[in-house]
Amino acid sequence: MSREYFSSNPQMPFSDAVLVDGKTLYLSGRIGLIAGTTTVPETAEEEAHLVMQEIQRVLAMAGMTMENLVSVQIFCSDVSLFDRFNGVYRTYFTGKLPARAFLGSGPLLFGARFELMGIAHKD
Repeated sequence: MSREYFSSNPQMPFSDAVLVDGKTLYLSGRIGLIAGTTTVPETAEEEAHLVMQEIQRVLAMAGMTMENLVSVQIFCSDVSLFDRFNGVYRTYFTGKLPARAFLGSGPLLFGARFELMGIAHKD
């Protein structure tokens, strides 16, 4: 089994993603912070866009797109934000949607509302 590790910040104690056998990409949890800060945006929608853009960025490191996602887990500190998150989430896909879980969580790092992790696969 071959593994390729992607990391945009080697100071962190984890990789952004790990590509196994050149086909399956495991994405670490991502949160939507304002660039260069540990600040969460004012609205849930802004944060949802930032976290989805973060997922796109990590997928691109491995030469993949949102269409390669096969499974997504969304951790949310307030499940009443389900519809607001979904309004943003749907705009990032043009084809079939990946399998998904939307999970209520306790507090997230930096007061984030959402954290996403996923698995992608190259056809």
